[in-house]
Amino acid sequence: MADADLLELGGREVRLSSPGKVLFAERGETKRDLVEHYVRVGGPLLRTTGGRPVLMQRFPQGAGGPSFFQKRVPETAPDWLETTTVTTVNGTPSRALVVADLAHVAWAVNLGCLGFHVWPHRAADPEHCDELRLDLDPQPGTDFDDVRRAAAELRALVDELGIAAYPKTTGNRGLHVYVRLLPRWDSYAVRAAAVAVARELERRRPDVITAAWWKEERGARVFVDFNQNAPHKTVFGAWAVRARPGGQVSTPLRWEEVFELHPDELTLATVADRLDRLGDPWEEMDDAPQSLEPLLAMHERDRADGLPDAPWPPVYPKMAGEPPRVAPSRARKRPPSATD
Repeated sequence: MADADLLELGGREVRLSSPGKVLFAERGETKRDLVEHYVRVGGPLLRTTGGRPVLMQRFPQGAGGPSFFQKRVPETAPDWLETTTVTTVNGTPSRALVVADLAHVAWAVNLGCLGFHVWPHRAADPEHCDELRLDLDPQPGTDFDDVRRAAAELRALVDELGIAAYPKTTGNRGLHVYVRLLPRWDSYAVRAAAVAVARELERRRPDVITAAWWKEERGARVFVDFNQNAPHKTVFGAWAVRARPGGQVSTPLRWEEVFELHPDELTLATVADRLDRLGDPWEEMDDAPQSLEPLLAMHERDRADGLPDAPWPPVYPKMAGEPPRVAPSRARKRPPSATD
């Protein structure tokens, strides 16, 4: 096992220490194998993630070991590394990595970063989100067949609205559906659109889909996680490799493939070859950025019908129009008043 490899990527040299270190136990893929995967999918990867800040999740002992999230780039980073300032919900700034080219990806892999959690905006335009990310999250008692049923309803809805949407596996059990947006709206508007989608899908198929934020209300259904679009939220990136023993990849798909493939089949061992044979399913996503207006009109209709905002995650400040932030089973009964 060599102590280090010196890689040349994008005109830069990146030192890869312990390239033979096994990161994925199922087939024994190494750190060098992971870099080679990212190089082979490099064009599509940079189309989706290039120019965006990313949150690194580091696994010093490989996919089976403990991990930690790292938002701040270490002071020892090379001078050529591109970074940008991101903030937490409470406004704390951090110097985050920007995926400018494949050298940046290899640098992060060398630190034990297996995949990337990506911001929905470009580093050059942090005020505008250019991605709506609809997360179909299967709950206990469901499987990927249920996700497929939810995906069929979601596709029917966006087709009705004339919105182009692009699915990918999450690398785990669920499905992400992306809409490339014109850079006109902030994350609050994008989240409002996601809430409207979740509620409309639940109305159409309440047996399969739920918009309920509280887990006790979801049942054995697929949850449309609208809060993945809340300000400062990141989502696991396309073409990135999950920290699972089998090295499953969050893989962009054509819509028909959602109903033909299982996410567990899409791994470090298969995805790059699939890309070589079939091309990038998301290749045209950037060609026609979409308007958010049809979904915001649905949101305004719901508010006019008396629906409050959906609950926000607990780390966020209380929002105007938000219902009480407490699980229904724990909500206190209002004592009767003299006028009741």
